[in-house]
Amino acid sequence: MPIPPAAPGVDRWLLRDDVYFRLRDAIVDGTFAPGEQLRDLELAAWLGVSRTPVREALLRLAQSGLVQAQPGRSTVVSPLDVREVRDARDVVAAMHELAVREAVPVLADADLAAMREANRRFAAAVESGDVDSALHADDELHGVLVRISGNRALATVLEQFTPTVRRAERLRFGSLRGQASVRLHDELIRLCAAGDTEGAAAVAYDTWHSLPSTEA
Repeated sequence: MPIPPAAPGVDRWLLRDDVYFRLRDAIVDGTFAPGEQLRDLELAAWLGVSRTPVREALLRLAQSGLVQAQPGRSTVVSPLDVREVRDARDVVAAMHELAVREAVPVLADADLAAMREANRRFAAAVESGDVDSALHADDELHGVLVRISGNRALATVLEQFTPTVRRAERLRFGSLRGQASVRLHDELIRLCAAGDTEGAAAVAYDTWHSLPSTEA
């Protein structure tokens, strides 16, 4: 397994959740490619931690479908499977629809302003081809609704399945098709501001469900 030459600059007191997020993001952004073997000893050295949190993180990544692990054998980065992307996309879309239904009745002006600002940055990132910034801004925009919903179970499900969708989304936001999401965001914000819960929920679902699984 080729280890990236640049150290990630992680402190030794890195918690197991931080190890999980670091490895998850490295898979989602393509640092670790599909089919690449992941060795816990090398990963521990890369992150500057013991092997225990790395092993725990790999187990969590297997539950999310990002790696394929066989006890006593190799652990490899999962390929982008069309069926798995489609299934994860359907779940993520349903969770965001639910988040909107719970959040819209209690949204404040500051929440809407945060969503508008996130979409402004999202549009600029898509226009410039900055995929990382586009995904970050997209997370912030939808994250407002998830946070306001206050539904911890919903957030937990999204944490598990969103990374699978994000691997495919990177292809989308790196192309002109990302512009369609800008328009869907605008409509989502407009409906949220108008208090149209049903309309906003439908747009939220379509925003996430519009990623074709054949892009995987």
